[in-house]
Amino acid sequence: MIYSYCGVLAVDKYYDLSRLLDFYGEMLSERQRLAMQLYYNDDLSLSEVAEELGISRQGVRASLKKSEEILRRMESKLRLCERFDKSLRDFRRLRSYAEKIHAKGEEICDEQLLEYADEINSFVLSIEKIM
Repeated sequence: MIYSYCGVLAVDKYYDLSRLLDFYGEMLSERQRLAMQLYYNDDLSLSEVAEELGISRQGVRASLKKSEEILRRMESKLRLCERFDKSLRDFRRLRSYAEKIHAKGEEICDEQLLEYADEINSFVLSIEKIM
């Protein structure tokens, strides 16, 4: 089955839920967040998570289901994953345009174009570092 919780189609439900956990994990209780991390990020089984948390396997399953619903609801309202993915695509396009401008500047020996291209690339890189 194909899931799409973060704005991009993904074959793996675990990947999507792990990303949602990265974006919205602070909205969960500490126990819910830990269960999600152990199950989705650390790839522990329901039984292993139950043992780690000192609760039943069914308790883990119920916690995961509730947490998944919370994370999906947060994304459907806020769309942070979707916006983040769009921003990354836009920055990649901007970098590509800057590279084309730089190439054109070299081709026609235009120092001003080279300077603009370098400034754009520098700007894009600084933003990508904080994302």
